[in-house]
Amino acid sequence: MKKTIGHRGIDHTGETTYKKTTSSALKGAIQLGITHTVGSLSQKAERDVLMQDFLVVESIFFPRGGSNLTPAHHYNDFRFKTYAPVAFRYFRELFGIRPDDYLYSLCNESLIELSNPGASGSVFYVSSDDEFIIKTVQHKEAEFLQKLLPGYFMNINQNKRTLLPKFYGLYCVQIGGKNIRILVMNNLFPRARHMHLKYDLKGSTCKRQASPKEREKALPTYKDLDFIQNMPDGLQLEPENYNALSKTIQRDCLLLQSFKIMDYSLLLGIHNMEHAGRERVDESVNDWAVNPEQRRGPGQKTLYCTAMESIQGEARGRVVLDSEDYTGGIPAHNVRGDQLLLYIGIIDILQSYRLIKKLEHSWKALIHDGDTVSVHRPGFYAERFQKFMCNTVFRKAPSKPSPSKKRGPGAQGSLPRAAAAAGGPKPDVEGKQDRQSGRPDLLARTPRLDELKNDSAETTLSNCPLGSAGLASCSPPHRSVGVEVHKPANPEEWHSASDSVEVAVPEHPSAREDAISLKDIIPETNICF
Repeated sequence: MKKTIGHRGIDHTGETTYKKTTSSALKGAIQLGITHTVGSLSQKAERDVLMQDFLVVESIFFPRGGSNLTPAHHYNDFRFKTYAPVAFRYFRELFGIRPDDYLYSLCNESLIELSNPGASGSVFYVSSDDEFIIKTVQHKEAEFLQKLLPGYFMNINQNKRTLLPKFYGLYCVQIGGKNIRILVMNNLFPRARHMHLKYDLKGSTCKRQASPKEREKALPTYKDLDFIQNMPDGLQLEPENYNALSKTIQRDCLLLQSFKIMDYSLLLGIHNMEHAGRERVDESVNDWAVNPEQRRGPGQKTLYCTAMESIQGEARGRVVLDSEDYTGGIPAHNVRGDQLLLYIGIIDILQSYRLIKKLEHSWKALIHDGDTVSVHRPGFYAERFQKFMCNTVFRKAPSKPSPSKKRGPGAQGSLPRAAAAAGGPKPDVEGKQDRQSGRPDLLARTPRLDELKNDSAETTLSNCPLGSAGLASCSPPHRSVGVEVHKPANPEEWHSASDSVEVAVPEHPSAREDAISLKDIIPETNICF
């Protein structure tokens, strides 16, 4: 063995091993076992799930030479166990997964091993059609999931809009004297989308930073302190999506708290559409890349599996979507305005606050601030997790003001400022603000003075009938105002004389709809009030 992380290692040939079983042998045993158990289960009549169904464990032996029930194979002898087969069949049907689709996804082609599984020591496989993730789990995690299944069953029936993992099957492969337990779940990151950034977030800040060795990877998994440093302004979401996501996180945290679960994480994948338009992904380096002919495929077959469906509860099913984003990412943008697609889900929920976790919290609290360490009691952990996600990671994008709102405050008081700057007399607006609703600088539309043929024209708005249509019923089409022009006898004194303009403004509220500034009326004439 060259290198070992937990039970995962690499042998002298460079192949991944788990509990000293090669990855190729483990993948073959998984596919043989699932093919048999799903095929035998389809022969049983469908019925309601009973309480005892959560405790059932079925077992079948696979000898190397085959038997009456199992085919021959070139692996070592192994035994395959299926936990709660009837209950998991109900879960799969609830998410629209038919038995033939389940078998086709997992057993038709070889499983694909992920080369960047993380530091948990587990081995991850993804199905060839990008539907399912297979993860090896420890004995304590599998045991806890068995106890959790009745409550999980109740929650899934009540609410399909959840970021929690969707469990489709729990199995165990006994090979070489070792028990290898595997869990089939939904795939959060579609390989058809290149993830430019990936974060594992818990809401904790104590030593929550990617190691230098992790940063050297092609797609490193960053943590909480990295996010705060790289994205201090968070990810901006539309108000509808932000509210839906916040409610989903709050609901999921409440459920996990009720089961005394903690130390879970939010796995966040960010696809930058601006970067994707300028780059070509190197498929030999990128773990999530696929062949070009596979990038534009049909939508996922499972229901409520994408990020958008998880927060909105709208199942897309097997329908091929017309939009470019058929992978269900949540649209967002960063502070620079780059358009993003977010792929999120809550992972690692099989950690209960048992005695060893309590001791771990007590020990870390002696060295660091107890409120910042990752391991904490479920109630505090849920509250801290929710606040960090809804206040730091995801933020509501500010709504754009309408053009009318932009014009309103800016136009107010423009005339007094202009008159004071020009050194002219201060306009007498007292007694008129109540009629103009605080807009003394606005007047109704009036014809130009050079268009007036008479020395004085007395036309008031009171002559226009104001019906239900307001000023629109006035004739002629222009808004009528009272204008009184005093022209001196000597033409040379015309420019030195002041024109007196008296305006009769109706008190009807619709008279302010077409109000304009004095600058638009008579820019070349001096006006006195």
